[in-house]
Amino acid sequence: MRPDEFLNELHLLPVVLRQRAESLQPYLRLNRCQPCRQINDAVHLALIAARYDELTSAALQLDAAEQLAQEHDKGPADGCRASGRHDDAGPGRGVIAQWSHATTDLTAATDASWKARNGGIAYVISDGRFGLRGRGSDHTDPTGPSRVLINELRAVEYLLSGFTTPPNHLTVLVDNTTALSYLRRWQRGDTSAMPAGYDLRPRTTGAPPTLVRLAAQVTRLPGVTFQHVKGHTGHPLNEAADALSSMARRRLLEQFDLHSRARDLVDAFLRDWHAIKVAA
Repeated sequence: MRPDEFLNELHLLPVVLRQRAESLQPYLRLNRCQPCRQINDAVHLALIAARYDELTSAALQLDAAEQLAQEHDKGPADGCRASGRHDDAGPGRGVIAQWSHATTDLTAATDASWKARNGGIAYVISDGRFGLRGRGSDHTDPTGPSRVLINELRAVEYLLSGFTTPPNHLTVLVDNTTALSYLRRWQRGDTSAMPAGYDLRPRTTGAPPTLVRLAAQVTRLPGVTFQHVKGHTGHPLNEAADALSSMARRRLLEQFDLHSRARDLVDAFLRDWHAIKVAA
């Protein structure tokens, strides 16, 4: 199944199953090893079942695909590992499939880390999806003096740009109150408000600046709610995003297995998050 076929058929699934199918998309893109091909086939069968309103069969096929994904992640085949991106949905993105159906109301946390000339941004979603990305700066950096604030907002854009279809219900936890105020202003339609010193000229690719895209995007996402969470207080999703952003920043200067560490960290914090939700 090609990526365009997947996207064209995704709307046939109800919201809960659609979220589970989206979390499996990284395995569909690579399709290099036998487990990936089996996952691809199972998702394809789920979409065919949904086309004929056989939603129970569709759910069973997604169950099978998620089980295959878990086995894949324990020891991906050489072809996938050689690609360097066996669990990516793009640069820095990944998914832990076992959490894909653990919740219907999605909650995410974003965060940023900055030290000297290097920074990192990250997000974690309660359904197992995560992303982290490092960023260096030089004299051409368009960020301006509000470096921490702007990277907090870039982390939110990184999160939202990872969705194939806009989420119907998503709570985004942000620990920077100034960033939160910009997000809420943009969602109300005041998209001209920008942090002081941020360069608004089109980038070298011709694309609008990241925050300009984000401001326009949040006005079209009524199902997304932005909430404050106090940082460094033990909140599992916030702690995970904080740790990932620091990891992405350090990776610019150090050599280590970024994705293996990221996956283990995210899995541990999600176990805590879901245990708290069940207890509540």
